[in-house]
Amino acid sequence: MSARIDTVIFDLGNVLIGWDPRRLYRQLIDDEAHMEWFLREVCNGAWNEQQDAGRSWDEATAERRARFPEHAALIDAYQHRWEETLVGAIDGTVALLDALRERGVRLLALTNWSQETFPVARQRYAFLQWFEGIVVSGEERLIKPDPRIYQRLLARYAVEPASALYIDDSQRNVDAAVALGMHGWWFQHPEGLRQHLMQWGLLDVAEAAHG
Repeated sequence: MSARIDTVIFDLGNVLIGWDPRRLYRQLIDDEAHMEWFLREVCNGAWNEQQDAGRSWDEATAERRARFPEHAALIDAYQHRWEETLVGAIDGTVALLDALRERGVRLLALTNWSQETFPVARQRYAFLQWFEGIVVSGEERLIKPDPRIYQRLLARYAVEPASALYIDDSQRNVDAAVALGMHGWWFQHPEGLRQHLMQWGLLDVAEAAHG
């Protein structure tokens, strides 16, 4: 690879921090099929995404309770027990992040995350302090793959797109970054990312093995 990368931009959810609402709702709904129905039809991804875009949790749960009053307690749990949807740090990726940090690579993050719940993650995961900056969709009231949120990060931190590698577990989010001139990597597991970082020369063999 002839281009030079000096900035790596990470997505957070399911790249560095595991997240799955099933972790909470398996405690609350005994029947797996009913749990999947609830997460598909009541507190679904499109509904949750609106919180990532800046809608308040109080407004979000009120709207769902009005529509599904028989599930009010389960709807409220999504807000009040949200921390239990965090699966934990993805250790293999955190190790790669640490290796990049040790090498002095510039580190930024761009995440679709509610501004109300992101402070919980900041407090829980110390490695979030390793980033020079984190752009949070809920604070910006813009969500990926809207190109404006990428442009906001690029402008705020004076990033040259051609010198940046963007990593995300969503292909459409990677595609949006590439459309703006960045290099992109669709994250599926830490080992694949490790190999890609080595190809860019961002890690050498010893560092990658240590990670």
